[in-house]
Amino acid sequence: MAERVEQRLEDRVPELEQLERVGLFTHEEIRAVLKKATALEYKIQRRALRKEDFINYIQYEINLLELIKKRRARTGYSFKKDEIEGSMIQRVHSLFKRATGKWKEDVQLWLSHVAFCKQWNTKHQLSKVFSTMLAIHPNKPALWIMAAKWEMETRLSSESARHLFLRALRFHPECPKLYQEYFRMELMNAEKQRKEKKEFERREMGCLIFVMGCDILLDRCIYFFPSSSLGVEFRLALLSIAKLFDFTHDLQKEILENLQAEYADNPLTWDYMARRELELGSLKATEPTTKQAKVSEMTQREERCCAVFEEAVTAVPTEDMWKCYITFCLERCNRKTNSEELKQKRLERTLSAFSKAHESSLLPEALYKQWVRSSLSQKAAEVAEAAAKRFSLSVEMWQMRLQVLIQLKSDNVTQCFEEAFKHVKSKVCGTLPLWTLWVEWSEAVNSKDDTEALYQRSLHAVAPAESVTMKEKYLDWAYRNGGYKKARRVFTSLHESHPLSLDFFKKMIEIEKEQEMCRMLRLREYYERALREFGSVNSDLWLEYIKEELSHPQGKPEHAGSIHWRAVKMLEGDQVEDFISKYTLLQTGHL
Repeated sequence: MAERVEQRLEDRVPELEQLERVGLFTHEEIRAVLKKATALEYKIQRRALRKEDFINYIQYEINLLELIKKRRARTGYSFKKDEIEGSMIQRVHSLFKRATGKWKEDVQLWLSHVAFCKQWNTKHQLSKVFSTMLAIHPNKPALWIMAAKWEMETRLSSESARHLFLRALRFHPECPKLYQEYFRMELMNAEKQRKEKKEFERREMGCLIFVMGCDILLDRCIYFFPSSSLGVEFRLALLSIAKLFDFTHDLQKEILENLQAEYADNPLTWDYMARRELELGSLKATEPTTKQAKVSEMTQREERCCAVFEEAVTAVPTEDMWKCYITFCLERCNRKTNSEELKQKRLERTLSAFSKAHESSLLPEALYKQWVRSSLSQKAAEVAEAAAKRFSLSVEMWQMRLQVLIQLKSDNVTQCFEEAFKHVKSKVCGTLPLWTLWVEWSEAVNSKDDTEALYQRSLHAVAPAESVTMKEKYLDWAYRNGGYKKARRVFTSLHESHPLSLDFFKKMIEIEKEQEMCRMLRLREYYERALREFGSVNSDLWLEYIKEELSHPQGKPEHAGSIHWRAVKMLEGDQVEDFISKYTLLQTGHL
């Protein structure tokens, strides 16, 4: 091993001598580089290799290259690059090659090599890296796309990019992203050819060949993506790509006709056709100049969009279709405008769409919240009530209705809470938000006795897993409203009621510490009860107990050893080592 290390260090000597000779590095810096390189070389020559050692070595070499680059810029010296940087770059490539050969499955390592090649413009080497990487990871479409993009955009080789895409499609014949990027590449290539061709006839021929090629590609796409939501999204993606190029009007028309013929009942198709009206309005020969004319023009465009959506919800009366319509209305309503008239029309249009969808019983649950936010106070209460009636088993809808009533300071809040729990089963997980809202509201408006009765009721009503949170809130409320004695009574009544949380015990410990006469006897009780529940999984709890015995005026430092012994016996897995290391730091005064 030593001979190999010495040989590699001797190979570095010429470049280091050049660095010192041209004044980029001092003699002391050269010695430091040589010392660091020796240590790194020995690490990567060991029998048991570690990936971190190779990464550290590579990163050191890259940092060195960056430093040389900065010093060249500062001194203005630009010679001897092949003898200095060239040798170092080759060494980094060699390190990457060894690392990727050893850990072939690590994609991030391959990508780091690719990034290095791009940064230092080693095109020939990058081509080899892509070739090897794709041979090992042919199951990752993103890598094929990356390689093809590099061939097309950096090497300007459309043939190589096309060859890579075709190879990728053999491995992934049903990957929509590959088809989209392949389609984009062909369009870029056609645009490039159009710009390069000077004669009109040759330009026409080039476009004709391209359209024929795209027709074949579209036919293949249709074969692999039959009628489904994925097929619609895929065609819309192709359409958005085609729109980026000004010579694809016929192609866009073909895709659009196929979309309307194959997916006439799909909400995404109607959504695209409706939103298209906004763009068509901007294609007029004369643009409006005055502010009023612009507002009028925008109003007309949006009305045309809504007319298409109205036709859509009649032809395809589904929740998804209404969701598309209302989402569009909300987007337009949220757009900034200085015209109050346009704002009002957008709001009216949005509220009208919400109302129609609700009357058709096709308004999705998630959109009722948006409807409430868009409505005025009294109307919001009506909307929230309608939502709770339609989705009577939904905790979120009842929570929304109750929040509206509380905000309006209604007299029917308690009645509404009772009604909510008649429909929603309390013992089913998920009702915690309603109980939390109820007790928080009760704290603000009801008497302490009523609030305490409500807390006690909630503990028996919610699911066991959710009762943990209510116990914490109950203890905190008791301390805030009844002081220490009240909090201790609540703790005593609940500490045997499982399940319990660690925060429940920590809250009681915190309350005890806040008292003027903080009793160590009671702190021990709280810690012991907490350790009984969580002592096997929480090493920090044992350490806090030991600290308390060591620092409290009434504590017994001699108990620390027995607590340590109990902790080591009770803790499980990695918690034991974690506890021992932290306890050692505590003993030495570093924790």
